[in-house]
Amino acid sequence: MRENSIRLGADIGGTFTDVVLEVDGTQYSTKVLTTYSAPEDAIIDGMHQVCKKASISPSDIGQIIHGTTLATNALIERRGAKTALITTKGFRDVIEMRTESRFEQYDLNLNLPEPLLPRQRRYVLEERVDAKGDILIALKRKEVEALIDDMALANYESIAVGMMHSYLNDAHEKMVRDVIAEKLPNTMVSLSSEVSPQMREYERFNTVVANAYIKPLMKSYLGRLKGRMGDEGVDCNIFLMHSGGGIISLENAAEFPVRLVESGPAGGAVFAANIAARYGLEKVLSFDMGGTTAKICLIKNQTPKTSRVFEVARTYRFKKGSGMPISIPVIDMVEIGAGGGSLAHVDAMRQIRVGPESAGSEPGPACYGRGGDKPAVTDADLVLGKLDPDNFAGGSIRLDASGSSDALEAVLGKTLDMDAQTAAFGLAEVVDENMANAARVHAVENGEDLSEYTMIAFGGAAPLHAARLCEKLGVDRMLVPTGAGVGSAIGFLRAPFSFEANRSVYMRLSDFDPDRIRSLLADLKNEATGFVRNCDATADILSNYKVYMRYSGQGWEIPIELTEEQAMNPDADTFLELFEADYTTLFGRPVAGMDVEITVWAVNATTPPESVERFCDASEGKPAAVSSTRNIFDPALGKSLEASIVLRNEMQTGQTVCGPAAITEDETTIILPSSRRAIRQADGCIDVMRKN
Repeated sequence: MRENSIRLGADIGGTFTDVVLEVDGTQYSTKVLTTYSAPEDAIIDGMHQVCKKASISPSDIGQIIHGTTLATNALIERRGAKTALITTKGFRDVIEMRTESRFEQYDLNLNLPEPLLPRQRRYVLEERVDAKGDILIALKRKEVEALIDDMALANYESIAVGMMHSYLNDAHEKMVRDVIAEKLPNTMVSLSSEVSPQMREYERFNTVVANAYIKPLMKSYLGRLKGRMGDEGVDCNIFLMHSGGGIISLENAAEFPVRLVESGPAGGAVFAANIAARYGLEKVLSFDMGGTTAKICLIKNQTPKTSRVFEVARTYRFKKGSGMPISIPVIDMVEIGAGGGSLAHVDAMRQIRVGPESAGSEPGPACYGRGGDKPAVTDADLVLGKLDPDNFAGGSIRLDASGSSDALEAVLGKTLDMDAQTAAFGLAEVVDENMANAARVHAVENGEDLSEYTMIAFGGAAPLHAARLCEKLGVDRMLVPTGAGVGSAIGFLRAPFSFEANRSVYMRLSDFDPDRIRSLLADLKNEATGFVRNCDATADILSNYKVYMRYSGQGWEIPIELTEEQAMNPDADTFLELFEADYTTLFGRPVAGMDVEITVWAVNATTPPESVERFCDASEGKPAAVSSTRNIFDPALGKSLEASIVLRNEMQTGQTVCGPAAITEDETTIILPSSRRAIRQADGCIDVMRKN
């Protein structure tokens, strides 16, 4: 994977597109505004900029790794293809009925998120497969043909097929696909048995619908991107970052675009894990704040926490159950609408609210001077002195401070009787508390104490807000790595090729069948390895095994990791011992006398991780040179203070900066409040600590 000495990482965000070029270990980066109508335009523009910096031609690039929020945004904004669902008779309304879970138990007026597809776009066929995979009611081809003939009149662009228990027997789903291919050859098809072959029909149906919903959009985009790269003389493989933290081929990404949900944030988590490995940190809070959203992820033992289900667009106080569940392997994180472009307003209770609506890049915050007239987080940061209007994005975008003040006074100030600075203070505190609260919720859900964690902050807006979050969360230490403004794109270049194959096969430990388990895991290993081989035909491939287990009668499972030896020579006593150890860690004690069930089996095939050089902390030296000063508002003290301005690229190893201060670079600015001090480490990281 590393034989290509010239590699490009490109991350399309909601506001900026980040591009990083790596030439023999040296990185060149840029940020350009995302072009919504043709996202590939921003990548081409950024590619030319970094190639010019590196004095190479685009044709010299040997590998491109890409991640994007396009899939996520299409789901959140409900702007996917015209899609239908075909399912088993009697289960038409599963994606609308959801589960029995109420994310706010005592709210009598609870509003549940609407399903992606209205009822009139959901169709049924009379068939039934039982929980063992046996056919109870055979599907008749003539009925399928009649249904597809009727559906042809609606001109669907994409069709999702999700049948009961098809993860055990996919014959009926494949019959439906064959008929669609024959009668509607231009219509795209997604099968739940391929997209998410797991139990729990609500999550599985929702996932296959989401895949079908965004498939035409993503397939068209990826095709255009490949064509444009060819026109620019770039003749190399293009790979996509997937939500599980690995890389897959462009062809597989086009077929399973739902795997790209959270691909950009996954790159950020890989980036943070790489930094954690450099510093030997066991507990890390990854904080990625861009122009549209903020992402928070827990990283333990230099490995991001993963999950089988991810919720897109949580709508109610970040609570589980208030979003759209997508059942795919994913790095577990919480994402909220809190970015530099997130817009503020005053609600009916005369409280300031921020997000999830975003100004994006078109028109952008009011200070961009592109027609935006509502205050965004960036406008508040500018008025509070955190940003230099003449040197934003390396001077490529000049900010209009008066435009920010006018928007803050018009939308917030007039209603709440505040001047522009007070309104900006209120806006910034609301968005910072939103992010801190999301981090607290995520930590509580995972049984973690954030005071034991080190924050790693990256993304264009995170270093502006991260120190304030540390104050709110009681976090003592924060690292801002080099390239923080384009962290996710750098993470793409650090990620391995990988793919996780999983399948639901129910088995009790009392009915443990070693031969069946060995065969099942071998099949999953071959499936996962095939996806990785599609990216790299010669690389070494490692296999990681995982089973999901629970006590009989419980509603959810916990993941249990197996070694290669334990997977290939399965033993019931070993499985039970591993399960009870992890269960005790989570819940305090095992439950005696109850049988244990295995519900899902998973194998992740991956190329070996990149070797990481460990860094030792630098010895503290003299203070860094101060280039200038300006007033910056300190929210903890509630007033503006004269702050030192330090140029990051002029700081030497061991040099220190004491807050209040701003450490500036082209792609972001690190704000140090009065409570913090910083030192430059040997690898260029800015290490921010609480003052003694």
